Amino acid sequence: MVAAAAGPAAAQEEQRGRGVTPGADRLAERGWREFAGRKVGVLTNPTGVLRDRTHIVDSLVAAGMAPVAVFGPEHGFRGTAQAGGSEGSYTDPRTKVPVYDAYGVSTAKLAEMYRKAGVDTVVFDIADVGARFYTYIWSMYTAMAAAVETGASFVVLDRPNPVGGKAFGPMLDPAFASGVGRKPIVQQHGMSAGELAKFFDAEFLPADTGGRRLSKLDVIAVRGWHRDTLFSRTGLDWVPPSPNMPTPQTALAYPGTCLFEGTVLSEGRGTTRPFEMIGMPDVDWRWAEELNGLNLPGVRFRENYFVPTFNKFVGKTCGGVQLHVTDEQSFDPIRTAVTMLVTAKRLYPALFAWRPDNFVDKLAGSARLRTMIDAGAGVAEVIGAWQDELAKFRQLRRQHLIYW
Repeated sequence: MVAAAAGPAAAQEEQRGRGVTPGADRLAERGWREFAGRKVGVLTNPTGVLRDRTHIVDSLVAAGMAPVAVFGPEHGFRGTAQAGGSEGSYTDPRTKVPVYDAYGVSTAKLAEMYRKAGVDTVVFDIADVGARFYTYIWSMYTAMAAAVETGASFVVLDRPNPVGGKAFGPMLDPAFASGVGRKPIVQQHGMSAGELAKFFDAEFLPADTGGRRLSKLDVIAVRGWHRDTLFSRTGLDWVPPSPNMPTPQTALAYPGTCLFEGTVLSEGRGTTRPFEMIGMPDVDWRWAEELNGLNLPGVRFRENYFVPTFNKFVGKTCGGVQLHVTDEQSFDPIRTAVTMLVTAKRLYPALFAWRPDNFVDKLAGSARLRTMIDAGAGVAEVIGAWQDELAKFRQLRRQHLIYW
C-alpha cells in the first residue's frame, strides 16, 4: 500500500529512481576515500558513469585519487571502437592517465600490465547486459585472474543487471569455451557483475590459478535494487555499453536474438535497432504472421523491412520482423529466439542456414541447439533439453547472490 501522505513529490522521486544508487555513486559520495593511498587500476568503459553523468575516472582525478592506469575492454575505454575492436594503448588526453588495451589479452599479459603500472587495486566498473556472450564479464574474469597472479585487491563497483535477475537458457559446455563464453554459466545468467565476481572467485578461479583465489574481493553493492527490477524502473540513464546496444529494449532481446549472429540472417547490425530487427532478402510477411499466431508471452512481431549500412547485406533490402516487447516481466528472450529460429527454418528452407563456421555453437554453448533444430525438433523439445542444467545453475548461484 502506498501512503496517501507521500504526495506528488515523493511519487516523482520514486519515478526518477532515486532509490537505486550504483556502487560507484556510493563511493563518490564519500570522495572516493576508500582508495586513498592505493595504486588503482580501473577496468571500465563509457558506462562507468555517476548519476550526474561524470565518468568515474574523471571523478577520481578531480578528487585527487587519479588512477595509475585504465584498462580498456572491447570497444575501448572511451567507446570509440566497433564490435571485435579496441582503441589500443595511449595516454588519455583529458586525464593524462595511461590507458592499456586489455581486450582479448591473456591473464599473463594483463598481469604484466598491472606490474608495469604498479597496480595494487583493480577496480571494475562496466555495465553488463546479462548475457553469457557479452564479453565484458570475461574481461572481468581475466582481470580477476591477473589480480590473483599479482596479489592485487579486486573491487567491483556494481550496477543493476538491466534484464533482471532471472536465469534462462542452456549451460555452456566447456568444450565450446571461447571469447564469447569462457566458463559454464547459462545463456542469460541473471546476475550482477558483483554477483558474478563472487561466483567466479569461488567456482572457477582456483582451477585456473593453482588453487588460489583473490587476496581480497570487495563488491560495492547497488543500493535499492532488487532482482525483479528491470532497467526501465531504475531511473538511471542508459549509456550504451557497446555501439550496437542502443537502448534498454535492445538489452532485453539480446540474450536471445544474438543467436542470429550464428545464422546467415541479419541480426540488425547496421540499423538503428540491432537485435530487435531480424531478417534477410526475400523473407516476407509470413514470418511475423506465424510468430504472432503463437502468442508468445510479452512480445509481438511487426512485419519489417530494413537496409543495413554495415555487417550482413549492406545496401540490400531485408525482409523480416521487429520485436516489440509488450510485457518486460513475462518476456523470455531465449524461448522467443528459439521460436524465431524454428519458424524461420520451416518457412524459408531455401534461405535459412547457419553460418558455415557454426559460430552459433559458441553462442549457444554447444552443438545441441543447432543439431536439434536441424533434426526437426520443436520449440518445447529444444527448451526442455536444458531445463535440468538450468535448475542446477540456479541452485549453485544462490550462495553468491547479493540482491533479492
